[in-house]
Amino acid sequence: MEDIFDIIVIGSGPAGLTAAIYAARSNLSVFVVAGVEAGGQLIWTTDVEDYPGFPEVIQGPELIERMRAQAERLGAKFLNENVETITTLPPFVVEVGSQKFKARSVILATGASAKWLGIDSEQRLRAKGVSACAVCDGPFFREKEVAVVGGGDTALREALFLTRMCKKVYVIHRRDSLRAFQSLQEAAKANPKIEFIFESVVDEVLGQDKVSGVRIKNLKTEKTKDLEVQGLFIAIGHKPNTDFLKGVIDLDERGYIVLKEKSKTSVEGIFAAGDVHDFRYQQAVTAAGAGCIAALDAEEYLGEHQIQR
Repeated sequence: MEDIFDIIVIGSGPAGLTAAIYAARSNLSVFVVAGVEAGGQLIWTTDVEDYPGFPEVIQGPELIERMRAQAERLGAKFLNENVETITTLPPFVVEVGSQKFKARSVILATGASAKWLGIDSEQRLRAKGVSACAVCDGPFFREKEVAVVGGGDTALREALFLTRMCKKVYVIHRRDSLRAFQSLQEAAKANPKIEFIFESVVDEVLGQDKVSGVRIKNLKTEKTKDLEVQGLFIAIGHKPNTDFLKGVIDLDERGYIVLKEKSKTSVEGIFAAGDVHDFRYQQAVTAAGAGCIAALDAEEYLGEHQIQR
């Protein structure tokens, strides 16, 4: 491999792969540290209907595979490993296991991971009726009954969105009151399609090949009951994949990367794109757009500093 790359991209979801495509097409040397579980959250997504350019439904893993193939065709190199550390002065040193790679600039696109309930049946039926994104998967549950787990802003936004297409939406929350903004609470409580189940948790997700219901446990009585639903949306938050960046760049209290301007982080020459900083939209197409911006910003940085290649 080359001694020093123009750009090292860390992450291989839509943000990282788009950044690699744009940078490689600009004749920059690009190295992508894709991660052990390469591909981001799209690898857990089955039918993708909302990514532009695919009039027919495309599977999430296939969409990622096509993006990666495009980046490789343009010259980007890949390594399916996780980054352990990164230095803060150029040339940046990215440590991957026992290997070290140098770069004139870095694009961070490690994304965020959904927080799950931690039960076996949930993971077994993930992408088979269990989802962490109502905007992504809600349209597949038209005229069906679904449940949302959570009591914060995200949970109520997901529930309200789902009422546009679903026949019934149950909101399951472990506490006796909601934590969301009052305006969201009022909107959700006024919606006739939403029914709240308080002081309860999902004990088990029912179904073999797809979700057929959930077993709910009341935390006060410890009694369980089965609720017939065809979809389960987990809305208890996301965790940005930034543990290795603590003390390296500025992060907010939740661990998301803080951007100074456009895609620039607190360290000159290090850029960020996608869900690693975007905690609001969290869509494949917005991540891809952010990857484009980061690549263009990195290219501009390299040009302005006239960094020798």
